[in-house]
Amino acid sequence: MNNNSSYKTWKDKLHDIIYEADTPIGKIFDITLLILIVLSIIFVMLESVKGLPLLTYEFLYYAEWVITIFFTFEYIARIISIKRPSTYIFSFYGIIDLLSTLPLYLSFFITGSSALLAVRALRLLRVFRILKISRYIGESNRLAKAIRDSGAKILVFLFAVLVLCIIMGTVMYLIEGESSGFRSIPISVYWCIVTLTTVGYGDIAPITPLGQFLAAIIMIMGYGIIAVPTGIVSAEYTQQHKKVNLNTRACSNCNETNHSDNAKFCHKCGEDLYNG
Repeated sequence: MNNNSSYKTWKDKLHDIIYEADTPIGKIFDITLLILIVLSIIFVMLESVKGLPLLTYEFLYYAEWVITIFFTFEYIARIISIKRPSTYIFSFYGIIDLLSTLPLYLSFFITGSSALLAVRALRLLRVFRILKISRYIGESNRLAKAIRDSGAKILVFLFAVLVLCIIMGTVMYLIEGESSGFRSIPISVYWCIVTLTTVGYGDIAPITPLGQFLAAIIMIMGYGIIAVPTGIVSAEYTQQHKKVNLNTRACSNCNETNHSDNAKFCHKCGEDLYNG
């Protein structure tokens, strides 16, 4: 890798700084971004607090502009440092980066007292920056993959829970009836879902002993049902550790990640990962 470093162009070096987290300068860049993202979220929260000194609001305004300009340069750098910019622009993180950066600039183009409220609402989209944190946390990729791989199992489980709620809701409708607030089967199913998830709004409650006994069974089942998806994802997450170790290197051509530690070429487009 060191032998090839002298042949790298400025775009390749910029790509290593922005997209790689396994190099010293890449780690510094990622840590800097993490700090700025956290500060930006704190500033957005403080802006919504009433009664702070005027100087505080002015500081928050200018600080947010500094952070926004920094992320604007980051967004542009990410585009010009890869050979196929569209892979980043239309990716999940590319859209998040754009949504979290644009609102402050839109205040220049949307004027008028009635439109200011819309601009203020758009500026809240800066909260999307918190989603950028996940790209800089290595374990998040493994967790996201575990959730994706568990998707089919979780969907089957949720379908079974839905069937159970329909059955239990129908039974409760037959037991309690309209006098207890169970005016229809859909309302009874709604009550069952709320009770099964241990939320329990209390807007509808069984009155008869048999209905209360059934409600107690549903509530107890709720604790076990919550544990099932957790177990499915945990088991899949454990399996991720047994698979090939992945590094943080991103392809300079297609921006693909999740390459194995000993990979020399991108598994998607075949680009040289170390001398792209």
